Order: sequence, then C-alpha cells, then structure tokens
Amino acid sequence: MSDISPLISDLAFILIIAGFVTILFRWIKQPVILGYIVAGIMAGPHVSFLPTVSDPANIKIWGDIGIIFLLFSMGLGFSFRKLMNVGITALVTTVVIVCGMMFLGYTAGNAMGFSHMSSIFLGGMLSMSSTAIVYKAFGDMGLLQQKFTGIVLGILVVEDLVAVVMLVVLSTLGISKHFEEGAMLESVLKLAAFLIFWFALGIYLIPTAFRKFQRFLSDEILLIVSLALCLGMVMIATKAGFSAALGAFVMGSLLAETAESDRIGQLVQPVKDLFAAVFFVSVGMMVDPIVIWQYIFPILILTLLVLGGQVLFGSFGVLLSGQPLKIAVQSGFSLTQVGEFAFIIASLGVSLHVTDNSLYPVIVAVSVITTFLTPYMIRCSDPAYRIVERYLPMTMKEFLLRYSSGTMTVHHQSLWTHLLKSMFIPVGIYLVICIFFATLFFSYIQPLILEHLPGVKGNMVGFAIIFPVIAPLLWAVIVRKNHSPEFRKLWADSKFNRGSLVSLVLIKIILCIAVIMGVLVRLFNVALGAGVVLSTVIVGAIYFSKWVRRRSTSIEDRFLKNFQGDKNSPARTVLNGAMPFANLHMTDITISPDSPCVGQTLQDLCIRTKFQVNVISIVRGNQRIDIPDGTEHLYPHDRITLAGTDEQLERFKCSLQPAGEQKPKIDRADEEPMRIMQLSLDSCSPLVNRSIREVALQNCIVLGIERNGKNLMNPEPETVFRENDMIWLVGKQRAVESLN
Repeated sequence: MSDISPLISDLAFILIIAGFVTILFRWIKQPVILGYIVAGIMAGPHVSFLPTVSDPANIKIWGDIGIIFLLFSMGLGFSFRKLMNVGITALVTTVVIVCGMMFLGYTAGNAMGFSHMSSIFLGGMLSMSSTAIVYKAFGDMGLLQQKFTGIVLGILVVEDLVAVVMLVVLSTLGISKHFEEGAMLESVLKLAAFLIFWFALGIYLIPTAFRKFQRFLSDEILLIVSLALCLGMVMIATKAGFSAALGAFVMGSLLAETAESDRIGQLVQPVKDLFAAVFFVSVGMMVDPIVIWQYIFPILILTLLVLGGQVLFGSFGVLLSGQPLKIAVQSGFSLTQVGEFAFIIASLGVSLHVTDNSLYPVIVAVSVITTFLTPYMIRCSDPAYRIVERYLPMTMKEFLLRYSSGTMTVHHQSLWTHLLKSMFIPVGIYLVICIFFATLFFSYIQPLILEHLPGVKGNMVGFAIIFPVIAPLLWAVIVRKNHSPEFRKLWADSKFNRGSLVSLVLIKIILCIAVIMGVLVRLFNVALGAGVVLSTVIVGAIYFSKWVRRRSTSIEDRFLKNFQGDKNSPARTVLNGAMPFANLHMTDITISPDSPCVGQTLQDLCIRTKFQVNVISIVRGNQRIDIPDGTEHLYPHDRITLAGTDEQLERFKCSLQPAGEQKPKIDRADEEPMRIMQLSLDSCSPLVNRSIREVALQNCIVLGIERNGKNLMNPEPETVFRENDMIWLVGKQRAVESLN
C-alpha cells in the first residue's frame, strides 16, 4: 500500500488543528477567523512541540485557492451595480487612504532605518486593507446587512483595483529605480479596458445562457458550471497580467447579475468555507514568534500606524465623500488591517532584490496582529462614534450635517450635462469593446487564418469575420442619443446649440472611421489617404445598413434586459443626508413559511406605526409590487424591501422571523431601483399647501419632513406640505425627480 500524498496529509493535519481551535474559539465567543490564525501558528514550522506540515508549498497552493473562492463569493454578493452605487464614496475614500498611508509608511520606513526603496514598498503594503478578512469578519459578526458594510466593501474592491496598478508601478520602480509615467498610464488603461470589456460581454452572454439552459441546471451542474466560470476568468485575468483574485471577483460580480446568484452562493458556500479556512491557517503559519520578538518595536510602531492611520484617513475619506459621521467612523474602524496584497507586494520586493530582508517578516507580523484586532476594532466603532459626537463642537456637527445633506437634494440637471453623460459613457464602452475584439482577433484568429490561407485572400476572410462583429457596435456609437429628448430640445432651443450638437455627432463618426481604418491598415496595409476614404465609405454603409441596425438594436436590448431584469434589489442603497434621516437605508428580508406575519395584510401588521419601518416593494416569484398598499397580504417566501434605520429594521426582523431563520439573501429586482432622496419645496412647488393624501404620490413614500428645525418621521396622510419643507422620499428615481 502506497503512502498518502503529502498534499493530502498536510491538508488533513491543518484541518484537524483548525477544527479543534475554532471550536474552542466559538466556545469562548471569539471570531472564527482568529481561531484559524492561531491554528496556523500552532501548525507552522516555528512551533517545535507540535508536528508540522511536510511541505509548506502545498499550503500556499491551498491558500491561493482560498483567496480565489473568497473573492468569488464576495463578488456574488456585491455586483457591479452595488459598486456603482457606492462608486464616488469608494473612489474618494480610497484616494485619501492610499495617499495618506503611502506618506506615513514611507516616513516611518525612513525613520526606522529602512532603505529608500523599502520605505516606498512599505507605504504600498500599509495602504491596502484586507478584503478577505473584512468580509469574513462581517459575516461572522452578522453585519453584512448593516448600512456601512456596503461602503466598506466598495472601498476594499476599489483598493484591490488600485493594488493591481500599484504592483505595476512598484515593478517599474524596482527595475528602473525611477517612475515611468507611460507604464503607469498603460496599466490603468489596460485595467479599465479589461473590466469594461468583460463586464459588457459577461452581462450580454451569461444571463442569457443561464435562462436558455435553466431546465438542465441541477444543483450539481450549476456548481460545476459556476466554478468553471470562476476559474476560467482567473486564468484569463492572470494571462492578461492581473491577479487571480481580481478575476474571481469579476466573475462573481457577473454571476451576481443572474437570477441564479442566490442559489450559486448557497452551493459555493461550503467550498468557499473550506478553502478560506486553509488560507487563514496559511497566514498564521508564516508567523515566527522569534522573529516577532526580534523586531518587536518596528512591528508595534507599524501596527499603531496602521490602526491610527486607517481610522483617520478612512473616516476622513468617507466624510469627504458626503457620508454621515457615524458611517464614516464605522467605515474607518473596519479598515484597520494589512491585507493579503501586502504579501504580494512584499514578495515582489524580495524577488526584485530591492527591499531589506527584515521587511517581509515584519509586515507579516503586522498583518497577523491587525487581523487579530479587526473584529475588536469593528466593535469599538460605535463607542468611538459616541465619544466623538459627545465632544465634537456644535458648530462642527452642524457643518457636517449640512455638508452631508447637500449631496442628496434633487436638483435640475443641465440638459448639456445630461446629454454628454448619457452619450459618451456608452460610446466609450462600445469603443473599448470594439478595440478588445479587434485585439483578440489579430492576436489569435488572424494568425490561424493566414496559416491556412496566406496573402490577400486570408486578409479578406479575416475582414469578413471581424466586420460583422464590430459593425453593430460602431452603428450604436454613431446614433447613440442623436434623437434623444435632450438632443432635440437643445436643437430647438437655440440655433447656437446646433453647431456644437453637429460637432458631437462628427466626433463620434471620426472615432468610428479611426477604428475601421486601424483594421484596414492592419489587414491590407493601405495608404493613409486611401484608408480614410475607404473607412468613410464603410462607416456610411454601416449607418445606412438595415441589417446592422437590427443587429445593434438586438444586442443592446439583450444587454439591457440582462442587466435590468436580474439586477440587484434596492437593498442597502447608499444614502447621505441630515439627521435623523441620515441613518435610513434599505434592506431585504425573506418571509419564512412559519413566520407569524404570513397571511396578514400590511395594514394588520401596522409596520409603519409600530416599528417606524416602510415596506417599499414585495417580490413574489416573477411578480414585483412597488409601494404596496395596506391591503396587500404577505405570503411565504415573499422578498420584501424595507426602509428604516438599522435599529428599526432589526426590531422588525426580530418580531417577524422565528428563531433559526436563515439570513436574508439579496434579491434581484426586475424594475428600476428604488432610491432614498430629499426634495426641497420652494414657493413655486405644486406640492405646497397640499396634503400627502391630496397629492397621491405615485411610486413614492414620504419617509419624513424637516420643517423649521424639527423632524417629522412617517407623517400622516393628512399632513400638509409647506414652503421650505425638506421632504425625504423613497421611490423610483424618475418619480422623485418628476416632483421637482
């Protein structure tokens, strides 16, 4: 009988230790993630009184797989639409954190005697928080449906994208010893193009394929297909020069836009839990207690720097983006750890021989210590907020309230701004997709054609293949928003607008000519003048072709159907505003079959009066009921979207769901998303001097009114609107904007 492979025996050993240690940590009511790291220290080669793994390289393999499935699972719960919802907050906060922590890390490195290059790498390591650790901590602590967690996860995703760019920049620095702006810009553009292309292609193909083969997708097959798509995107991302973690997250986000996302999440959960455990154990195995003691002072200094710097810059960044103080403090305290990207950056410095030998064990120890402290820092955020609020001057409180409330007021949007935004964002996406298709064609398909059919004939065949692919996209570029209401209104308003409008159309046509000319030059090596003339003729043929128009319309319709038909519910919509409405947000719950509310109407349950919670929508099978009235009944497995504060929603869920109810899952709504906004009434508003009942708002609910410095929550239908009222509404964005 042959011996067991070391890969299997090592896995069995670490899982046995992890099992015993995590049971102990559960017993003493500590986060499981800490148990995994302690198990890793015990199973590591540096603890001599216990047996250890025979080949640490095997554990690294398991740990890498764990990161992949962790980020894949995170992507399933945090789709592109959610990233767009928190985009501004995440982007602003990430810029503040990265710039601030890079400065602190570089300064501290120089002060502690590290080399110039080591200090730069140290700044990069300290600026990256851990997506995997924070996501796991939120799950263990039951915080995934809290309002601030959506913002934190958005920040972490943007940080991961920034980390990819940082790796390229640091690689350039390590090799050339100076900045190369061209390489950095190329990396950013390459990353943006990669995300845009696979987002558009994935949304177009994956939901359609899932609907077509739905009857064949048993749990077993769906699990295999999902993991295959995940690992396939990992291979594509790594081949393109990005991290495996980014590829896993991208595919998870794409699958989050399908109707099967909840089911996929349930099926992948055991796989993710297994490999995530191995990853966190592998982090603990890298810790050498002797090295920690040898560099104890640099480790403690950097640990304090991470804790204080992330709280300071994270909270300031979230505040700067317009979020309330409480959300900012909670977010800042959640980001106080050194992430897994720090290990990658440290390994890069070692491989390039540009960092000090002591930097790697120091950063690993700082990462482990801050990981230990992460759950406790999250728990400290509420007491810290109360202390800050108690001692913050009243003038500063009023300034922060005014600053945050200003970002949610509904304003008229300039026609020019609206037209340019709605025209050139899709145009940019279409052009990126065209360029990606052309790049893939010339890299892989055209060489195969020329092997079997060299010369002009092969090039003609190549053009016949690539042209039908890019022609519908170029048609969309040309005609996009040319007949929109904004375009027609600007054209009719003033003859001075017409020159600018014609110029916009000409710019789009020139871009299309440039794309076609690039293809022609690559295939036929035509002269510049002839290429321009021929490209112009082809673009004209594209514009007037009925087949191209039908094909383009069909592609766009399918994309919009997939993106809107399976999009996320309005749960956890990001909200800015003035207290007490600043804490309002939306979340989803699923009605259990044995819930006491089954069969009762909303009026009987008195949800609004008893819990101060508003029911925004009910999803029942394929049916969605927006702004349901009091006569609507609740049935088993209904998915209801609620608006309220964290405390109000928690009280309602506790009364609604029996013990043992599984955690609610995020729904996929099939209509325009709900948003919470505020509307300021002036003397010209048609709502003034009319009651809520008289107005008969469509697809909207009045959450509250700010009047003369006082706040009226959930006003009665007889409440009359007054001039200078600030009304808080929840509903479809178009309906709210139409009231203005």
